[in-house]
Formats: sequence, C-alpha cells, structure tokens
Amino acid sequence: MLVTFSSPRFKDEDVHSVGDDIENRGGKALPGVSVSNVANFGGISSERSKWKRKSIVTLALTILTSSQAILIVWSKRAGKYEYSVTTANFSVEALKCALSLAALLRIWRREGVTEDNRLSTTLDEVSVYPIPAALYLVKNLLQYYIFAYVDAPGYQILKNLNIISTGVLYRIILKKKLSEIQWAGFILLCAGCTTAQLNSSSDQVLQTPFQGWVMAIAMALLSGFAGVYTEAIIKKRPSRNINVQNFWLYIFGMGFNAIAILVQDFDAVMNNGIAVSMVMKYADNIVKVYSTSVAMLLTAVVSVFLFGFHLSLAFFLGSTIVSVSVYLHSIGKVQR
Repeated sequence: MLVTFSSPRFKDEDVHSVGDDIENRGGKALPGVSVSNVANFGGISSERSKWKRKSIVTLALTILTSSQAILIVWSKRAGKYEYSVTTANFSVEALKCALSLAALLRIWRREGVTEDNRLSTTLDEVSVYPIPAALYLVKNLLQYYIFAYVDAPGYQILKNLNIISTGVLYRIILKKKLSEIQWAGFILLCAGCTTAQLNSSSDQVLQTPFQGWVMAIAMALLSGFAGVYTEAIIKKRPSRNINVQNFWLYIFGMGFNAIAILVQDFDAVMNNGIAVSMVMKYADNIVKVYSTSVAMLLTAVVSVFLFGFHLSLAFFLGSTIVSVSVYLHSIGKVQR
C-alpha cells in the first residue's frame, strides 16, 4: 500500500494574510493570530475603557451638578447663610487654582517646562483675564441670593437659560452660526422653563416671583458672556496649556473675591468659619447633556425628602421639555 504525503498549498489570499500575521521571537508567523485581530481586540478594549470612564464621569457630574443647589439650600438656617458667601467663593477659587497648579506640576514632571505650559507670561496675555473673573464673581454671588426666591429644583431648571444666552452671544461676539435645530432647542428651552414654573395651586401664574426671574436671567447673561469671552481667550492662543489659562483666571478670581471680602464682610470673616460649595465639570458636551437632565430629576427627588418639595405635573413636563431642548442643542452643534 502506497501512502503519499502532499505538501500543503497556500491559496493566494493565504499568502497575503501571512504578511499580517504576528511573528514570534524566531521570526516565524504565529498561525491564526493576525495584526488585524489584535487591533480589533485592542479597539474593543479601548472602547470599553472609554465607556467606563464616561460612565464614571457622567455619574460624578450628575451628583455634583444636583448637589450644588441642594447643599446651598441645605446650608441655610432660618432663611440665612451662617457663613460668609464671599469667603466661600474665595475658597472655591483658591481650591480650583490649587488643582490647576497640581495638574501643571504633573505635566512638568512628565514633559518638562515648555513655552506652552510655563506660568510666566506677558502683560498683554494676562490682561484679558480680569473681565471673565469679575463676571464669574457676580454670577457666583447671585447663585446664593437667588434661593430666596427659587427652590433647588426650580434653580436647576432656570439655570439652563445660560444655554440661550451663550448661543446668542456666540452669534454676536464670535460670529458663529447657529443651526435650525439649535434655535428650535432655544424655543423649547424657554417653554420648558416656563412650564416647570407654572403654579396651579395659587392665584400666581408662576411659582418664581419676578425678582427670581430677573436674577436667573442676569445669571444666564453673566455666565454666557463669561463663557464666550473665556473661549475667545483660549482660542486666541490655542497651543497654550489650558491649566495655565485656568490658573491665571482663578488668580484674578481670588483677587476680586478678596476685595469683596474686605468691602462686604470683614467682621464676618474674622468671626465665622468657611463653607465651600464647589462644582467641577470635566466632561464633553454629550456627557453634560445627560448629566444636566438627570440632575434636574435627582434634585427634585432629593428635595422631596429634604425640603418637602411638591412634585407637580407641570414640573415633570417642564423638565422633560428642557431635557429635550438641551439634547437638540447638543446634536445641533455636532451636526453643524
């Protein structure tokens, strides 16, 4: 009986695929393992890691966003704050300044000091930071006093008005075009904020009095203008490290808050402690959309147990409309 052994033949595509195989230390290809397969596996692992990070950031941002209003309201005693508001703002600016400096120290250890990440600067560069710092000072002080007229859930709804002011100021100052979807989102946002504030159990049409609306609109304009102005500063020198720019912004913020402390309540600073309420927002636009929407509902639910807030149909409808409008604004920006 004759037994023949035939040598294996490779098809053309097999020959080409060998070039994609991963080679072992001896230079021979490892069968069944290709560069493309490993790349796909690495891509899946990278996507999972990115999704995990985004989930953590979303959760953290949601909690921080909702806790801002809750903690400020909770810190009031008999309708008053038992601490210096200006000192609290100063402490927040100092903490953010320290965090920016810590981030810079890490970059300096890893990459060294370069032209783009050094703290030394020119008078021309640093002279633009006092304007947004002053705007943020007034806006941050207003957010404490607005709670005399607005509850925590209402504040979460009304503060979304800064999306409108930011969009309009983008168009006026930066000459950026807004998409039709974004304009539709603005109209929905106005409708949602108004619906959420409807008061069916009183002769007053809206729950928030006129003074509260004025303060909310003022905060929206200040926040929008400060944000647009800050973006213009950043884009003026795009290669400059963002932590350097934040550092100088917070330095001026500390300076303005220090002046406010000396002018407004020097005696209170000498006698009372410091309370700090800080919200850090490190996330992309989509994450902020979901966090803002969930934070509105989370604030409302927590306020039911802490402050006896009444969940009405108008609030649910209004918060839903606001969430949809924020989403429309987001996808309108992406598709532009």
